[in-house]
Amino acid sequence: MFKKGEIITVTIEDVTSEGEGVGKVHGFTVFVPKTVKGDVVKGKIISTKKTYARALLQEIITPSEKRVKPKCLVYEECGGCNLQHADYGHQLEIKRKIVEDAISRIGGFQGISIKPLLTAGDENYRNKMQAPVGLIDGKVVAGFYKPKSHEIVPTDYCIIQHEKSNEILREVIEIVNDLAIQPYNETKGVGIIRHIMSRVGINTGQTMVVIVVTKMDFPQKDLLVERIKKALPNLTTLVFNINEEKTNVILGNENVVSFGLGYIEEIAQGIKFRISPLSFFQVNPRGMELLYKKAVEYAGLTGRERVIDAYCGIGSITLFMAKKAKEVLGIEVVPQAVKDAVENAKLNNIVNVSFIEGKAEDVMVKLANQGEHYDVVVVDPPRKGCDQSLLAAIKRIAPQRVVYVSCNPATLARDLKILCEEGLYQIKEIQPVDMFPNTSHVECVTLMSKVEK
Repeated sequence: MFKKGEIITVTIEDVTSEGEGVGKVHGFTVFVPKTVKGDVVKGKIISTKKTYARALLQEIITPSEKRVKPKCLVYEECGGCNLQHADYGHQLEIKRKIVEDAISRIGGFQGISIKPLLTAGDENYRNKMQAPVGLIDGKVVAGFYKPKSHEIVPTDYCIIQHEKSNEILREVIEIVNDLAIQPYNETKGVGIIRHIMSRVGINTGQTMVVIVVTKMDFPQKDLLVERIKKALPNLTTLVFNINEEKTNVILGNENVVSFGLGYIEEIAQGIKFRISPLSFFQVNPRGMELLYKKAVEYAGLTGRERVIDAYCGIGSITLFMAKKAKEVLGIEVVPQAVKDAVENAKLNNIVNVSFIEGKAEDVMVKLANQGEHYDVVVVDPPRKGCDQSLLAAIKRIAPQRVVYVSCNPATLARDLKILCEEGLYQIKEIQPVDMFPNTSHVECVTLMSKVEK
């Protein structure tokens, strides 16, 4: 057993689903973040358990051939990325293995076709930035949190954020400092500005700035607005989001539009989407096009099918499917997202869609109870995966194909195992997509087909 603070030497043998290197010292497992397979490193033990220990990287004795120098200047401190030290080709290999391990270990499947990752590039891909604001040495700063903390790492450039977002962050923080507007202090619960959020239409060039504040009535507010408009002459809209709560939730429920219409538009595969501050929209739009294009392909639409899109958000997949289906029903629990979905359908003159506001599992059970028939069911749940009752409802509705879009290989594997019970469905193929380069997160789209008996 190691002691806390002890320095150990370890050869990294693999990378976990959390993106941490793992090796063995005298047969004892040690996890070391920001290492890659093949590294020989010195680590400082920070915690020990019965079967494993955790260590922080102290020195790279022999670097792996898969290691590269991170391009980000604050990578070692920042908690935003955790795989930037790995060659991008190796990042893709790591993520494919994460999916393979989950499908075999959690799902119990063997011989499943898991394709090489699709990718749309590894830099400047994010269309949404949420930067916490704080005070360091009397200066207002913004950046990103250190791992597992709320301590801000100041930066004015992030390589995974769109260039326009980086420009917005630099300009707004400079103005806030000039006007001496106080940032919010999480510990004391005082101050004005909590976060600076930006959203960028990568294919339209439109930009949104959202200033998250504790209240609307504060000194220099009007001057702040004028200075931002002057510094960012191509800005589409400026919104204040009010969050008065003592919480680590970034956005409040109230938005006050200061300039523009309070939303931006984005175009993907010829479909226009209206995005407001609270809207869910994939942060990697070029990756999203790859993901949804594959989902539509897996749906095998001929124009005659009735389709369900559960957890539909603002209707992204719904509208992609509608171009090739007879009709699509979107189900979503967030009221604002449903409103956005309806507006997006109108915006594109798509009439063969409808939306129901409610929990996906409740609506699916109701549809199953009514004896409704659908040819394809698409699910795109949050990280926790699908509710058990929803999976049971899918089996009762018994569509010919199920297309499962997932951001968590572990819950994907669990849910696929449930759907394949009783021999009703079989997995045809899994296509991972690198929606979040330089991190260990991976998205997948899975095709399941009904087993004919």
